This record gives sequence, C-alpha cells and structure tokens, in this order.
Amino acid sequence: MSRTRKQKFIDGPPLFTAFKPMGVSCRKDSYVSLSLDEFEAVRLADYQGLDHAEAAEQMGTSRSTFSRLVMRARHKMAAFMIDGRQLVIEGGNIDFRCNVIQCQDCGSEVKVKIDSNVCECAECSSQNITKLADRFSRENCCKGGNHS
Repeated sequence: MSRTRKQKFIDGPPLFTAFKPMGVSCRKDSYVSLSLDEFEAVRLADYQGLDHAEAAEQMGTSRSTFSRLVMRARHKMAAFMIDGRQLVIEGGNIDFRCNVIQCQDCGSEVKVKIDSNVCECAECSSQNITKLADRFSRENCCKGGNHS
C-alpha cells in the first residue's frame, strides 16, 4: 500500500495553464499534463535558480522528492517540445500561499494573500475580476495550510 501524498506548498497559481506548438491542432489524446507541484519545482529550480535543498524547503518537501519532481517535469516539457504535444498545467496535491487577481477589463494582475477577499480591481475599480487559483480544484487546496 502506498503512502498518502503529502501536500506541497506552491507560491501562487500559474498565469498560463496551456501551451501548444504553432500550427498543430489540439487533440485530447495528444497532451502532456504537468502537475502544479512539478510546475513549481521547475519555477524554483530553473527559473529562480534555487538549489534543490532550498527549493524543497520552500515547497515543504524533501530534497529527494523535489529532485524527482524536477526530473518528471523536465521529461514532460521535453515531450511537449520534441513530440509537438500540448502542455497542460493541472492538478496536484498542493496548497497555494498566494493568489493572483486578474482584471478582465484592464488586464492588470495583482498578487494577494490566498484568503484575501478582493472583489474589485485596484487599477480601474472594475468588479470583472478573476481569481486565478479558482481555476484549480479547491478540494485539497488551501485548507489548513500555512499561508505565510
């Protein structure tokens, strides 16, 4: 019997959740699914340049688990680029620390605490906003976690 997967901490939701090569039609059977924890591992290791021990600490996981996440994510991104498949970021047993509020009228984006009750754009006062973390299943997300 396998162990229950431990929740990992993610800084915030990705701004973009799907990518596809130009000129390739999207087929449901031709996509690679990158989990939110794999996305965060690549963001911390490759985009921010953190060493695996420091990045693992930020995610609340072991260094060896973090290294496996990076390895799986890189393999999936290679399949996306080499095989010309669509890349979709979705799922994972995670807890967001922050949310991103995006105004649908002026396009501004603002990072807020996950439990913030923002209901209008700070730039244009529009109430036509989207909370990006809401695009993901909230069933196992953002409950009882450390939101510091």
